[in-house]
Amino acid sequence: MKKNILLVFTGGTIGSELAGDTINTNSSAGFKLLQHFAEQDPKPDSVSFKSLKPLQILSENLHPSHWTQIIAAIEAEDLEQFDGIIVTHGTDSLAFSAAALSQYFNGLPIPLLLVSSDLPLDNPQANGVANFLCAVAFIRQLGQPGVFVPYRNPGQVMQIHLGSRLSSCLPLSSDFISVQSKAWMHFENGRFQCQQNVELSARSPITLQPNFSKRILLIRPYPGLDYSAYHLDNFAAVLHDLYHSGTACASSGAGEQYSLVEFLRRCRGQAIPVYLASALYSEAAYASTRELLNAGAEMLWNISFEAAYAKLLLAYGNFDTPQAISGYLGRDLAHEQV
Repeated sequence: MKKNILLVFTGGTIGSELAGDTINTNSSAGFKLLQHFAEQDPKPDSVSFKSLKPLQILSENLHPSHWTQIIAAIEAEDLEQFDGIIVTHGTDSLAFSAAALSQYFNGLPIPLLLVSSDLPLDNPQANGVANFLCAVAFIRQLGQPGVFVPYRNPGQVMQIHLGSRLSSCLPLSSDFISVQSKAWMHFENGRFQCQQNVELSARSPITLQPNFSKRILLIRPYPGLDYSAYHLDNFAAVLHDLYHSGTACASSGAGEQYSLVEFLRRCRGQAIPVYLASALYSEAAYASTRELLNAGAEMLWNISFEAAYAKLLLAYGNFDTPQAISGYLGRDLAHEQV
């Protein structure tokens, strides 16, 4: 039976070409992707695509308002007519978009797959066509509702990541991993093999508006981080990244301006909540982590930093009371919690 797929082009490297020594988006790249698909897929006539192009940007230029545009373009279609959705996307902000769309489309009854490429499609080493072929095969063979990212790291087997658990690309490489380095599935020799026992059918979806708050301040830790450089005017909340062990500087030994504990006191005085991520919940914790929690920080346990950011943008864009915000943040809507 023929599968109908909604294909949403947004730009990125998969939608770019190399001209001289510059890579930039190109309007013909979508045609090239479909041409490669027709040449390499064993049954190209068993699939029908309807194409949209709400955006044409390099993904480093992505803004949360672009998610609203993508969502609006998808929701303007009669989704009952489609067996799946493929969104082409750049790699730079892929994990953030995967997290945001996983949260927003938490009740989507069909699969949505984000497809990227590490290099422009004209490069024979690019993985974009392979990633796209895998996305189509996923819709053909499985049809599992949810948001997913098929991606083949160089020299490795194709992996299918839960969109809610994808981490940003590793530095100085084009490799993607899921949190804890655990992809959901592998795809090899035309077959999908589960790598994690995640009960995806166990969902309690809620309806959200595509309103992403512009008032979330994001801070990442590093030795010598000076909190006095941050002005809190016009921010509703802070998301503070953590070192891998779930810690950040709690000492004022080098000066109070370098202590997150002192920054928490300052935020509390201005009624600005501070959320921490990422950290695995455990009965045992470092003394610095205990000190941060005792100072009033709220930990978003067991989720990626990208998922935490997406959830906060939607929480503060959709809900008005601390109780409603807290209730939403605590829900495991898209299997983001490990």
